[in-house]
Amino acid sequence: MTRNSRSGNSAWSRREFLARTGATAAAVLGGLEMSRAAHAAGSDIIKVGMIGCGGRCSGAAAQALNTGPDVRLVAMCDIFESKVKAARENLKKIHPDKVIVDDDHCFVGLDGYKKVIEASDVVLIACASKFHPMYSEEAIKAGKHVFVEKPHGIDPVGVRRMQAACDLAKEKGLSIVSGLQSRFDFGWQECMKRIHDGMIGDIVAIQAMFLRGPYQVMSRKPEHTELQFQFWNWYHFCWLSGDDVPQSLVHNMDRVTWALKEEMPEWCFGLGGRSASFGEGLGDMYDHATVVYEYKSGARVYAMCRTQNGCYGNSSDIIMGTKGTCYLGQKRIVGETNWQYQGPPNDPYQTEQQALFDSIRKGQPINSGYHMARSTMVTVLGQLAVYTGQAMQFEEVAKMDFQYRPAPEETRMDMEPPTLPDSTGNYPLPKPGISSLEWIAGPRRP
Repeated sequence: MTRNSRSGNSAWSRREFLARTGATAAAVLGGLEMSRAAHAAGSDIIKVGMIGCGGRCSGAAAQALNTGPDVRLVAMCDIFESKVKAARENLKKIHPDKVIVDDDHCFVGLDGYKKVIEASDVVLIACASKFHPMYSEEAIKAGKHVFVEKPHGIDPVGVRRMQAACDLAKEKGLSIVSGLQSRFDFGWQECMKRIHDGMIGDIVAIQAMFLRGPYQVMSRKPEHTELQFQFWNWYHFCWLSGDDVPQSLVHNMDRVTWALKEEMPEWCFGLGGRSASFGEGLGDMYDHATVVYEYKSGARVYAMCRTQNGCYGNSSDIIMGTKGTCYLGQKRIVGETNWQYQGPPNDPYQTEQQALFDSIRKGQPINSGYHMARSTMVTVLGQLAVYTGQAMQFEEVAKMDFQYRPAPEETRMDMEPPTLPDSTGNYPLPKPGISSLEWIAGPRRP
């Protein structure tokens, strides 16, 4: 290992991809065949690198390797050596001939992303969400195609940085695809087409839900420092994950934004807190939140998330209009016109990887920048409204300099963590109506 201090193969035509996904940001470089530019000189192999070796990046890598015989995984990095080793071993079982990562291309530490970008044509980014914008920006600057998981930033500064990376990708003729996979679901595409064509009339209200148990808590290991423990459980620490509105409800709010033809809310208010999830491994995230968004069109969105065990679960959306209601999870419309999706199912996670790699082969770059950062900004708006207990205006929050400390570039493995536990093992939480944005940004102390 190198340590640093820091199946389906169904090709899509460009017309079919644009029709299915509405990816209006797709562009073709005039006179330059991107498939030649994307590959190593004289090679037909597309080299893939992983930044992050957890379950989500491993899943994306397996799906990327499914997209054709010309894809190879060549480099990997993570904060933890054990994760790199485990991911390489597991992926090699699935794709023994396509995983060609030697020990010299397994990187450990916060600087590992630089080596992965250098070694790859396509970079898959799924790690602590705080770093998604910075790593995407660096990959695009280096001329590499990008797949990046949600959320696309955890604060206004990060989201603006991600949008800038998407804009740069368009200028450079590179593909950047979002992990907001809902837009690649064939059934949901057909639902949205009918909503946009007026089948349910004007949208009045949307109920959006992401109700589930907590993400897995990883036990503290004797050799872990406090900072390493927080990285080990990064989902549970808001300075790394942004909390559950951006982390999970972002899927719902991206579908909401899609249904509302990319309209942004004017303002929102929210409420939330922590009532059932305590202990050191559960970090400093809230375990429930509800956000009410209001739009200029008159629509209201009631969005809620919860991470509590033993409770009702649901991760769907109900879109209510003047002529009918769309039960999006069921891909069904009831009202003046009844409709049920009868088309073929698909795995949107696989479909988005197929679209990315086909775009590279064909020299027809695709760009999720028309929705990914803005949908994320809607959830950042909601999370800050929940934390502060105040009404928040979208345009004001979108311009804020608010950023969780430390900045990504200033994060070091030898630093003191920005939050510390009290004597009971619990971490300080924002108090609505009391905590300022300055305190929320950190560092937080008991």
